[in-house]
Parts: sequence; C-alpha cells; structure tokens
Amino acid sequence: MWVMHSAERGHEGSRAGVASSETGQSSCGVPAGRDVTTLHFSVESDQFPQPIPERDAVSEYQYYEFRAIDRPLDDKARAALRAITSRARITSTSLVNEYHFGDFKGNPDRLMDQYFDAHIYYANWGSRRLVLRVPVRSFEPAAAKPYLVPDTAQVRHTTDHVVFDFHSESEGDDFFGDEAEEEGGWLASMIPLRADLMAGDLRCLYLGWLAGVESGEVDEGTTEPPVPPGLFQLSAPLQVFADFLRVDPDLIEVAAAASGEAAPTGLPPEELADWVAQLPGPEKDAILVRVIQGETGVVAGELLRRFRKDQAAKLAPAGRGRSPGPGRRTVGALLAARNRLAEENARKAGEKKAKEQANREREQAAARARHLDTLVGREKELWEQVEAAATSKKPKEYDRAVTLLKDLHDLARRTGTAEAFATRSRQLCERHAGKRTLIKRFDKAGLTG
Repeated sequence: MWVMHSAERGHEGSRAGVASSETGQSSCGVPAGRDVTTLHFSVESDQFPQPIPERDAVSEYQYYEFRAIDRPLDDKARAALRAITSRARITSTSLVNEYHFGDFKGNPDRLMDQYFDAHIYYANWGSRRLVLRVPVRSFEPAAAKPYLVPDTAQVRHTTDHVVFDFHSESEGDDFFGDEAEEEGGWLASMIPLRADLMAGDLRCLYLGWLAGVESGEVDEGTTEPPVPPGLFQLSAPLQVFADFLRVDPDLIEVAAAASGEAAPTGLPPEELADWVAQLPGPEKDAILVRVIQGETGVVAGELLRRFRKDQAAKLAPAGRGRSPGPGRRTVGALLAARNRLAEENARKAGEKKAKEQANREREQAAARARHLDTLVGREKELWEQVEAAATSKKPKEYDRAVTLLKDLHDLARRTGTAEAFATRSRQLCERHAGKRTLIKRFDKAGLTG
C-alpha cells in the first residue's frame, strides 16, 4: 500500500548522529521561522527515510562527501558547516570528510535539505549510500512511486526539492579500491544522474528497485514497475551507479529484455527549434528570467523532459523505435531468468577458458618442440654443461643444471634413449650426492626417479 507521511523536519530519524545547533536556527537544524514540510513515501506503514542501523562509535573507515551544484555555499553556510565539523574539507561547493575512527556528527539528511544537491557515503563494513536532490518543479514525486523499496530506494519531498535516497548493505569488508579515495571520483561519476532524472530518465530508479530485488527486499510475487527505455545500454554514470548498488549485471540484462529504445542522446535541432517556437511568449520570458538568475541546469532539465515526453507521444502512434520485450514480470520470474542466464554465461565462460588453456598448451608444446629441435646432436655438449654447472656450487648454476637436464630428459624420450638417460642422471646424482641443494632441485623437477 502506498502511503505519504507528512512530518516536521525535526523528527528523529538521523542516519549519522545529530546536527549541531546553529545561530538563527531551530534545534532541528531548520532556519528559524521557516515552515518546512517533508513528505515521506513508504510501502505499507514504514516511514522513511529509514535510519541506518547503529554501529559502534569506533569505525575502521568511513567516507562522507557532499556537493552543492545548483547554488554554491556562501560564507554563512560554510561557517555553519564548520561549526558541525572541524576536520572536514569545506569549499564553496563541497564538504568532504574521512574517518578511520569516530563518526560524523552532522545529520546528512538535514545537510541535504539545507545546503547540498548530492551526497555519497560508504564504509568498509559494507554500507553504501547515494543521495541526489533536484528542484521540486523539475520532477514529479509520484513518478518515483512504483520504484520505491524500503531501506534501498526511497524518495522524500520537501517544500523546494525532491530527494532520492539509495542504499546498499553487504556483510563483510568492502571497499572500492584506490580510486575511491580520489576526492570526488565516485560521486562525480554519478552526479549526471540528477540531470537524467530532471530530463525524465527513470533508469536509475529502476536500477534502485533491482538493487532491492538483489538484496531480497522485494517479494518474489511482486510485479516489476514500468521498465524505462534504454536499459539495455547504460551510460557510464548508470553503470557506476549499478556497480555502487551491487546490482548483478545478469539481472540487468534480463530486465532489459522488456526495455524499449531510449530517446536519442543528441537533440534534433530542427525538431527542437519547432518545439521551442510553439512555446507561449510569456513562458519563454519566464524561462529567460530563471536562466539569468542562475537556474540554467534546472531549466534545461525541465525543458528536455517536456520535449522528450512530447516526442515520445508522437513516436508511439507511429510504432517507431525498438519494440519492448515481454510484459510486466514478477520478481520471481526475473530471478529465475537471471539464474538461467548466469548458468549459461558460466558455461560459456568455462568453455572459453578451457579453449584458451588448450591453445596455450598447444603453443607451449610447439615452442618446446622447436627448442628441442635446436638441441638434437648436441647431447654430449649438454652433459658437459650439466656437469660444469653441478660442480660450480652456485645456486644460479644449479638452476641452469636443472634446465639442461630437463632438455636432455625430453630429448631422450623423443629418441627412445630414456633408459640411457636414467643411468647417466643417476650417476650424476651419485657424484654430487653431498650437494643437498642441488639434489633437492633435481628431485623437485622429477629428474631423479
């Protein structure tokens, strides 16, 4: 059952501590005198955003990053943030902090409501979180309703913004690697998803829903939400997002079978010009005012969403574009199809690996045969070299003796003189029996049997 909860921002639901009170603000971190109402969307009766389960105060590694995109942080905002944390790197567009012990004392939800448009958090015990905020007039919150999953993909609505909140949890140590520590690397890769959402691209919401399926949060009898077009070809930001939420590529591939063709990435100039020409004059004036006021990105997203929606409406009756696959499927059907695909991919991978191994072995055998060809008729010289290397009492020469003896062994097998080789190698070992290091090398190479 779909429920919308209206609550004051002062509710207790912090994911990471309590924000410090600031001058001119209420105790809940909202500027005094401002009436802010938050709409929490949830399935059944669970209100969200849900708090992350509490952990011990001492942590191995945590990373917090916030970005201000639509509007930079002024001096007052930076001062308020500095009052919360003394160790964070704070600029006019970001706040970044890493913890090898302790925890962040701010409330990420409140910081997102007040200052920032994007936030990423991850910890090496398996917690990951991505939060994106867009202006409320650039996205209709109800459009996200079918894709919500408690504790995995959530949306909340303030007076001015829509906030998308994605989580992934995994037991055990977890880290992205060295590139994760590059400031802004992972969050910067996913920030373009804001523009996608404002343009009406819902693929990241569907991927968020798949993350809920992957984590077992969605019942197998549940029917999937509408599959957005273009799921079969993910952009780089969407691919990073899917990896961040640990969505199985095989599950994405199966889900994409029901996805139609995405709108072209390049906008057709003539069609766009005709569409703009049909906009009412007063609306164009209002758009220009907003652009001058610094809302260029927001306005572009809104217009692009409207344009693509109108274009899609024109294409639909004509039946143009990539035809979608099967109708709406259940979670159980998706998982069963994923398992079949995974088995098929594993079989193909095994066959490919075996074929590559066989090819390597053939190439190695051919190279070995060519090498032995160069040694035919030089057996007497090789035995002399083995004797000299064995007499040297030098480890590197011992290794050379082993290599030469292997060549003589293989030549003997080729020419049918294996018995003579065995006799002569036994005599060699008897002469040098006191050299335990050498004999050990011969034993390991299987040359003393």
